[in-house]
Amino acid sequence: MMPSPAELSYFMEVATALNLSRAAERIGISQPTLSLAIQRLEHSIGVPLLIRSKRGVTLTQAGKQLHLHTKGLLQSWDSVRGRALASTHEIQGSFTIGCHASVALYSLPGVMSDLLEENPKLEIRFVHDLSRKIEERVVQTEIDVGLVVNPMRHPDLIVRPLTTDEVTFWVGKGNRTTQDFKSGGAVLICDPDLLQAQSLLKKLKKSGVRYQRIVSSSSLEVITELTASGAGIGIIPGRVAEAASIKGLQRIKNAPVFSDEISLIYRVENRGVKSIQVIADRFRKFFGDLGN
Repeated sequence: MMPSPAELSYFMEVATALNLSRAAERIGISQPTLSLAIQRLEHSIGVPLLIRSKRGVTLTQAGKQLHLHTKGLLQSWDSVRGRALASTHEIQGSFTIGCHASVALYSLPGVMSDLLEENPKLEIRFVHDLSRKIEERVVQTEIDVGLVVNPMRHPDLIVRPLTTDEVTFWVGKGNRTTQDFKSGGAVLICDPDLLQAQSLLKKLKKSGVRYQRIVSSSSLEVITELTASGAGIGIIPGRVAEAASIKGLQRIKNAPVFSDEISLIYRVENRGVKSIQVIADRFRKFFGDLGN
């Protein structure tokens, strides 16, 4: 068992005073409490540290060695403790932000430039994955802040809704058969593993719209590029499509829609960490400026 900083501090006072009563008075605790603390310290180290007598105490050889090195240990502890406190109360330290790569492309450039410029002691690492996996890793403390789509509520997480989005059907320039639902030869380009795509495909079937085949990709960037090239009709989040507006994507009118909620998440115990609050406020301002 590791000795506590308090026990080491008590021992230093005893080693200086060489009297338990006087040391207890200086520390501001009772002598029995101090004696128990020293006994716990001796138990942790495994050898006696004091020779007790009616006139006071003297240090054993082990006690002398501990006294010699404890000051450095306590200074190291104060330094570590100071850095830990600073990471909570100051804007500094290393933090991992997780989000889907497509969400990163349209949000991070608008957030990071000012954040990093104004906070030179802040170090950021990005991890990109599906939102549900990002959320799992925030719960597991592997990621500090998650920017996720449709988060599940979890007792260990704070969820701060930022904005909404609509996933629907988009098409690029051109008039190919593969780009027209009415042709009977339309090609859908999507990630069929996504909940949004699954829901939209069901809605499409119920509405009686037919398509010839599906081209699947796990990358929204690839789906967007293929759609823009005229390869077919893409199932794309609106914000992703709008970020690629230079590619000339057009939303298909009256097509089924799936509504998304984009939120920032972090663990409950980090609600008081100033750096995380600054990061959260930056994202909130960015989406607020976009008009949600």
